[in-house]
Amino acid sequence: MEDLKTENIVNSVTSINMQELLPKLYEALLSFGGKLLLAIVVYFVGRWIVKRLNHIVQKIMKKREVDPSLFSFVKSLISISLNLVLIIIVISILGIETSSLIALFASAGLAIGMALSGTLQNFAGGVMILLFKPYKVGDYIEAQGQGGSVKEIQIFNTVLTTADNKTIIVPNGGLSTGIMTNYSTTGTRRVDWTFGIAYGDSYDKAKTIIEQLLKADKRVKIDPAHFIALTSLGNSSVNITVRAWVDSADYWDVFFMLNEQVYKVFASEGISIPFPQMDVHVHNSK
Repeated sequence: MEDLKTENIVNSVTSINMQELLPKLYEALLSFGGKLLLAIVVYFVGRWIVKRLNHIVQKIMKKREVDPSLFSFVKSLISISLNLVLIIIVISILGIETSSLIALFASAGLAIGMALSGTLQNFAGGVMILLFKPYKVGDYIEAQGQGGSVKEIQIFNTVLTTADNKTIIVPNGGLSTGIMTNYSTTGTRRVDWTFGIAYGDSYDKAKTIIEQLLKADKRVKIDPAHFIALTSLGNSSVNITVRAWVDSADYWDVFFMLNEQVYKVFASEGISIPFPQMDVHVHNSK
């Protein structure tokens, strides 16, 4: 009898529990189903938004004629970042705790950023250079104590070729934040010379010779006009400053050619180009 009573009690409790559990289970399934449906909708809508944003970014970069290596990298970086954000949103909609996951990503990103601080600075500099183009391949630049023609612009470095055919690799971080001189930005450059003549020689004659040499060289621009002036009375010479405008590509040819011509013509016309000298006067005290 006691066993029968015990069995009846267990059956009664089980029946009550099932009656209470079924509605709760149904409620939970209904709630999770709603969250799952919402998560699926958000995922597909988010994927469409990510694709649209990628398409917009691609159009902007193509319009700006961004370097192909940077184009593919930025495209992948944006796509991965946006998809990662989308996944975190979907997981949070399903009710899964994401704070620990976000903290893990943040810690990993901080550790990687500290380990690669110099590399990331160079990468950021490369991105800025390729986007804003302060110089391009073929330009002659001076920066970070180095000078040369730009042979290649990479993500992390810029490769320069010097006049004597040496290759110099300059990190982009310093190039993007430091002072840089680009000699190829404009089509023309001003060539500067300083010629010294001896005291007692005719300045007017020297000026006339220089003017004739400049006018005879077709590479020298008429506008802006050249400039010749007596600028200083040095310790050993009377110094004449000469300035003339030429195409950037002709800069060095004109510079060297006028030096050679002035030296030859001054010598043939009896104008001395003095060298540093000192006069010593000895007085006899007796």
